Amino acid sequence: MELFVAKVTQELHREIGYHSVTDEEKAGFANIISHTLRDDPDLASLLPIKPFGNDLFEKVRSGVILCKLINAAHPGTIFEKAINIKSNINIFQITENLNLAINAAKSIGCTVVSIHPESIIEQREYLILGLIWQIIKILMLSKVNLKNHPELIKLVEEGEELSDLLKMSPEVILLRWFNYHLKHAGTTRRVSNFENDIKDSECYTLLLNQIDPSRCDKSALTIEDLSARAGKVIENAIRIGVDSPITPNNIVSGNAKLNIIFAAGIFNNNPGLHATEQELYEAAGLLNDDAEGTREERSFRMWINSLGIDGLYINNLYEDVRDGLAILKVIDKVEPGTVNWKRVEMKTNHRLKRLANCGLVIEYGRALGFTLIGVGNMDFVDGRKKLILGYVWQLVRFATLKLVGSMTEEALMKWANSRVTTKANNFRDKSIGSGRFLIELFGSIESRAINWDLVTPGENPEGKEQNSKYIMSLARKLGGSVFCTWEDIVEVNPKMIMTVIATAYHIAQTYRST
Repeated sequence: MELFVAKVTQELHREIGYHSVTDEEKAGFANIISHTLRDDPDLASLLPIKPFGNDLFEKVRSGVILCKLINAAHPGTIFEKAINIKSNINIFQITENLNLAINAAKSIGCTVVSIHPESIIEQREYLILGLIWQIIKILMLSKVNLKNHPELIKLVEEGEELSDLLKMSPEVILLRWFNYHLKHAGTTRRVSNFENDIKDSECYTLLLNQIDPSRCDKSALTIEDLSARAGKVIENAIRIGVDSPITPNNIVSGNAKLNIIFAAGIFNNNPGLHATEQELYEAAGLLNDDAEGTREERSFRMWINSLGIDGLYINNLYEDVRDGLAILKVIDKVEPGTVNWKRVEMKTNHRLKRLANCGLVIEYGRALGFTLIGVGNMDFVDGRKKLILGYVWQLVRFATLKLVGSMTEEALMKWANSRVTTKANNFRDKSIGSGRFLIELFGSIESRAINWDLVTPGENPEGKEQNSKYIMSLARKLGGSVFCTWEDIVEVNPKMIMTVIATAYHIAQTYRST
């Protein structure tokens, strides 16, 4: 890694003088992608990506690198056998790959509004960089949470509850973690951003020294030249195994994105937090969810995030809906004009205001025809998980049926059966779990998208799993957005099966109109 960083630094200084933040980020992203995917044999002809010129945009044009990067960020998102990998793929196959990448990115929490295959084929730089940044951020920050690091319980401050950590974005947790170590270093310095606050490398030096004082000394603070001091910081980070190809210029210039990546690299390598057994037990108790509930929470959270609602990003569904504001924004997105914002409490620092907003959530839900027997505003404010999942599912169902022209679920099932040879009785039909029904359905829309060599009889668990993973990628290759998991298909979760069939119907209508 040390040689890698040194080589990158030399190449950057020799080949380019940064003309803008975009140039700096383009180079940084190119280096991160090259390093992250360096051992993938499928990418031997595409890597490394030159950190200068337009090589990044040319290399991602086929969609292969983007698909691989998404799987690095969230393993298993894309069924890799569904990627068109050959070097001489045609424009139809390129479009399939890019559809797959864009819709898979959406399913892991990226906002992809205004990004289409044409955007990448035509090398629209800002859109491509924006998409790559979101994927890299997920790659680097996906483990900055209480579930992966229960020792983060040490960051809870006086007057807070453990659940407050669940509401925080990974970036906020990263800043709090950074400041926790600065406090214990005995300095009055604090970081509130990854731009101006880290330019002089002092905070990085103290952070690394707190994490591993035996290998990361504070001698950098005696160096007056900021570039040389930043170089010393990187040298110390390499010593403790940090795998983040950043350059001194990235630190000195205060590039926020690249410094978030660097700080996350330090955290991922060693957070330097030591919690007691009792603290770890408390954290584990908070996160003790059933598997199906956890999957649904993630699916619904990603669905909300994909809507591209200004100022709204859900980090934890159960915690982030407790003031009512997030759900009200979603309601207004899926059925514009429903919410009377003059009635909404925008400042929710008091329980009564949260109860008022959640009362509106119930009122507007009933107006949309939701079944809400026994569900009240206190259920949201108190974070009652099953009731929250039940409500959000009805929002998903409403939006899904609206997408297919307010078709009934019975009509949707009848339409699907009209296109396949092996029929299913309803969304609960266990035969759907083999995967073949849905594969045939998507094949009826675009036969060229199906590689039948990848389809198994679906008679055993392994075969069902492969078919179900293939279905997810087929839907995305054809331009559909799906937020369920392959387990939902194998287990025949009727709610999620309905959304997949609705996606197929929407794709079919799109194909008819083109």
